[in-house]
Amino acid sequence: MNNTKAWHQWMEEGNVSVPLVLLKYYPLIGLNEEECMMLIHIHSFIEKGNTFPTPDELAQRMTLTSSACFSVIQKLLKKGLLEIGESSVKEVRQESYSLVPLWNKLINKLERDNQQEQMAETMQSQTDLYTLFEQEFGRPLSPLECETLAMWVDQDHQSPILIKAALREAVISNKLNFRYIDRILFEWKKQGIQTVDQAKKQGEKFRQPKKLERDQVSAGGTKKVPFYNWLEK
Repeated sequence: MNNTKAWHQWMEEGNVSVPLVLLKYYPLIGLNEEECMMLIHIHSFIEKGNTFPTPDELAQRMTLTSSACFSVIQKLLKKGLLEIGESSVKEVRQESYSLVPLWNKLINKLERDNQQEQMAETMQSQTDLYTLFEQEFGRPLSPLECETLAMWVDQDHQSPILIKAALREAVISNKLNFRYIDRILFEWKKQGIQTVDQAKKQGEKFRQPKKLERDQVSAGGTKKVPFYNWLEK
């Protein structure tokens, strides 16, 4: 019987939804455990319809005194993670807490992390490209070549996978130079080619018999590899 009563009481109290990002990132936005717990309690009061709990009400739920609760609230207001708004209902002035600054802070943190992650991925992709080009060229790239490679990514917005595909095309065509690769990328962009599969089919198309000679065996037995000259297109 007592268990049933306790269960009913539990259900009547309800639940509070706390964003996981708050629990995950609160130290990174300048909060300590005490301040974070205060915000969670304020959030729970707001969800229950009490938008401006007093320090006494908060102290009843925490291991802090009323004055300590008031002090924590002041710190949160100063940090810009909590706001007090005002409204009038039937000419009666009312105050309420707003956690919008907290949510905005968390959103900004997530956006910065995503941007940094994308930047790191881009830098890693560029590093991989430099390494691959140097391996294929068999030498370090010149400053001008490095600048050209960076320009393809940053200014022309060419994807690293298509740049690699263009490099492969240049290797197959035995035309390993940046001018040739740049022409390939230019033609692909003009034709709306965006995937490696499309680029591969385009390269194969240009190496068809109607554009090129078939593989031939020379008198010395050396196999000739035909290629399409993008520079003469």
